[in-house]
Amino acid sequence: MKIKPKDVSTIVILSKNKQGTKTIQVRTRHIAHLKYYVMGLVGVIALLVGSIFLLRNSIQQQEHEKQLLLTQIVNLKGQIPVEMQKQGEKVSAQSYIQAIEGKLKNINDYLRKRGLKGFSTKAVGGDANAAAGKLTDKEVYMAYNDYLTHVVNSVAFTPMGYPRISEMTSRFGFRSDPFDSGHAEFHPGIDFKGNRGDIAHCTANGRVVSTGWMGGYGNCVRVAHENGFETLYGHLSRITVRVGQQLSVGDKVGEIGSTGRSTGNHLHYEVRKDGKPVNPVKFLTLNN
Repeated sequence: MKIKPKDVSTIVILSKNKQGTKTIQVRTRHIAHLKYYVMGLVGVIALLVGSIFLLRNSIQQQEHEKQLLLTQIVNLKGQIPVEMQKQGEKVSAQSYIQAIEGKLKNINDYLRKRGLKGFSTKAVGGDANAAAGKLTDKEVYMAYNDYLTHVVNSVAFTPMGYPRISEMTSRFGFRSDPFDSGHAEFHPGIDFKGNRGDIAHCTANGRVVSTGWMGGYGNCVRVAHENGFETLYGHLSRITVRVGQQLSVGDKVGEIGSTGRSTGNHLHYEVRKDGKPVNPVKFLTLNN
């Protein structure tokens, strides 16, 4: 489109030494709108300055809060006996306490993943010797620390708790054959009620040693644990692990189904010790 002469304005630029001039032609409507351009530019600059100011205040506030937290931490540390002597080296009593609290938390995590209620860690007392003052603080801390290390390992690698939280439909031992009520059979595990696709969870840290079809068990997963323990999960509709895979407490081993010698969807669960089935009910709660 051709621009009409009346729509164009000429700006003359004079140099200080008057040796020459320059002219610039711009559309007249841009000159008319110049004040709006200037106002918009000023607004953008004001917005940027305001954002920088707010950001600076936020950083200063965070730094202030950080210093307050550091001060509180220092004050809390000052309330705990600072040092004890062990074989000529300085050992922090606080480090013992923190190690004990960490192990207690790990134990509770293992229990909750198995469907078991954890225990309170608010009060950690000593035995009769500690109460009578026969043990130093250092000896009490070290005794608890060693004991809880043993407990953590035992809880982690011993099959304990429920592979699935639901009603038990069949228990360990002799029972009537579900396919022939006139005969009895030995049931080497316990059955948990479930729907097809429900998740079956591993009950202890271990390594998968077998997956796939296993006779009457149908789709089956076997997991080996420390101390000669092994768990078995049968009648699965789907297996989600592979041989050699390392599992932790609460990991998914598969999905409930009705494969193999089964009358309906459920999870067959076994605990074996040195290759022989033992009653899994003994491992469901800490009281057993």
